[in-house]
Amino acid sequence: MKYFKFTNFILAILCISVLLSGCSLPKVLTGPVIEPNAQKRAQQNVRDGRGIQLFKGDKKANKFLFASSNPLWRAALDTVSFISLTNADYSGGIIITDWYSEDNSNEAIKITIRFLSNEIRADGILVSVYKRTCINNNCSTKEIKNNLVFEIKDKILRKAANYKRQDEKVYKKNRPAIVYKGDRN
Repeated sequence: MKYFKFTNFILAILCISVLLSGCSLPKVLTGPVIEPNAQKRAQQNVRDGRGIQLFKGDKKANKFLFASSNPLWRAALDTVSFISLTNADYSGGIIITDWYSEDNSNEAIKITIRFLSNEIRADGILVSVYKRTCINNNCSTKEIKNNLVFEIKDKILRKAANYKRQDEKVYKKNRPAIVYKGDRN
């Protein structure tokens, strides 16, 4: 009788281990670890030859969109080109200008542009303008929400649309002609 109980015990352990060996952690827990530092992630993507996929579909004909060919990015840089930049991180999707002041040294503005999408859409970018006011070396900064924010965003979107049209014209002009081979009798 003891032999029968021992055999059942071993058989039960074997069945449980076979059942549990088919289980695995969810894919969310076993996926690749993503680098939180955007700069290191961008450097790794460049080393691996990866970019942002522009057209989905045919895996053989992947096209990548880099900073120099992204019309929204170029338009944003052109729009704020009169101010020196503090940070321009394409992989992180942000442009931050330095403080800018024309005549009044006690007041300055800083512009931040965040890219939420590569598509030329009004909700694809966020523009923030900050104003710094200094009185007797006592400075305060606040975000301003007036027509300037709308004007900057509008100018970026218009320039990006123009760049995209120009790029499409160049592409159509330079693409090879499609030749259809017909039956020759």
